[in-house]
Amino acid sequence: MKGRMKMKIIDSHVHLNLEQFDGDREEVFKRIEEKLDFVVNIGFDLESSEKSVEYANKYPFIYAVIGFHPDEIEGYSDEAEKKLEELSKNPKVLAIGEIGLDYHWMTRPKEEQWKIFRKQLELARRVNKPVVIHTREAMEDTINILNEFPDIKGILHCYPGSVETAKRMIDRFYLGIGGVLTFKNAKKLVDVVKEIPIEKLVIETDCPYMAPTPYRGQRNEPIYTEEVAKKIAELKNMSYEDVVRITNENTRKVFKML
Repeated sequence: MKGRMKMKIIDSHVHLNLEQFDGDREEVFKRIEEKLDFVVNIGFDLESSEKSVEYANKYPFIYAVIGFHPDEIEGYSDEAEKKLEELSKNPKVLAIGEIGLDYHWMTRPKEEQWKIFRKQLELARRVNKPVVIHTREAMEDTINILNEFPDIKGILHCYPGSVETAKRMIDRFYLGIGGVLTFKNAKKLVDVVKEIPIEKLVIETDCPYMAPTPYRGQRNEPIYTEEVAKKIAELKNMSYEDVVRITNENTRKVFKML
């Protein structure tokens, strides 16, 4: 157990600026500082991206990712893109994201989503940053657009696809694995984690959403990454420490921190 306490995980995908943390954000930050290596706070529109950079500038254990989520692209404009490009110059901004396609909520038409997705991929190429991809019920279109940018690498956040699709993408993309892995109905993701090499997985919470078992239904937070790491260790018949060490290294590689 002592070894486990020493092994600090990186949470590669958090949303600490959301209102679910308004009541005790500083306490959450203290737990991150004490128990985790660092977290990557992900933007979903201009305001959240600016807040993410603000946190990253203030706290050594927080890094930022900036971009427009497909459900939030109505705020995207040439001016907003210029601001993102300016923010991307900050050394603690690791990537452009979370960007992609979402056909579940369909807050914007597909054609508009495709256009803004491509614009943000072009931005990532311009500023030489990896990307954090959101794809929901839109995997084939997401892959087709990503294939237009063969030089772009990154993370397929909260990976929702099959083993076969994962095998098509892992030459350029790491798979973000979160609390869903611990759910009873997570057979598809369990198969992915069993089949895909540990060298292609990164750990995330997507907090405050999707808390792992035994916290399911509660507010998620970064320290719950431990449950995800334990489940990966169980499925891959590895030690907890090796899972943390390798996935931490993967996160540093994808974000060009090594």
